[in-house]
Amino acid sequence: MSELIVYRLQGKRAVVTGGASGIGLGTVERLARSGAAVAMLDLPGNARLESESKRLRAEGLEVIPIPANVGQQASVEEAIGQAVKQLDGLDYLVNNAGTPGTKQPIPVTELDKLTEEFWTKILSVNLLGAFWATRAAAPALRQGDGAVVNTVSDSAFGGGASSLAYACAKTALVRMTQLLAKSLAPDVRVNGIAPGFVNSSWECSFGDIDAIAKERVPLKRVGQPADYADAILFLAVGARYMTGETILINGGSKL
Repeated sequence: MSELIVYRLQGKRAVVTGGASGIGLGTVERLARSGAAVAMLDLPGNARLESESKRLRAEGLEVIPIPANVGQQASVEEAIGQAVKQLDGLDYLVNNAGTPGTKQPIPVTELDKLTEEFWTKILSVNLLGAFWATRAAAPALRQGDGAVVNTVSDSAFGGGASSLAYACAKTALVRMTQLLAKSLAPDVRVNGIAPGFVNSSWECSFGDIDAIAKERVPLKRVGQPADYADAILFLAVGARYMTGETILINGGSKL
């Protein structure tokens, strides 16, 4: 936890999708250690959902594991409803779940690899899932003067991506963040972060990202989940006069 910024979130309630690893898990930990009750959503059958929630609960933190596939409308809506019921309301929604849909980056010239099935998965998880979750959570968030934070990607602002489809989905998520901010104002703020490299078990491999970061990133390192979690909490808990914004967090790689 940051030594400079301490949040006191006792009585607050949050949902984090994709909460069993990477940025999602870092955010769950940051929220829970700040006193919030957190529902962490991740794929059914993901062993880390149970193991990580069990680890955090053993530390006395209030964490609830809920299986959900955000790429399926019925699944995410049911999970949000379950979370709101168990938490007795909702203050923060973090739409973090995402997938590259590929183990290796797909060059923009290889269009034949972008099949209908691939596009459907990419759009369902990386774009539509955030919409379905936000719509389902909106009534509860309105009651709690709530906030939504979407995990976008710096590929939405140019540069490399796991695929053309992924970059398009994340670019659309930037615009959707703006429009949801208008839709839910003034009761609910909606913002986003656009991460660069992150030290996590991401499905798609970009090679030696530590070496790449030392060469291309001004801060000379890969982002840690805690780096992104700090920004997510700032947008959710603070930033009271910000909505519709997406913040680039990439160590300065776009400079």
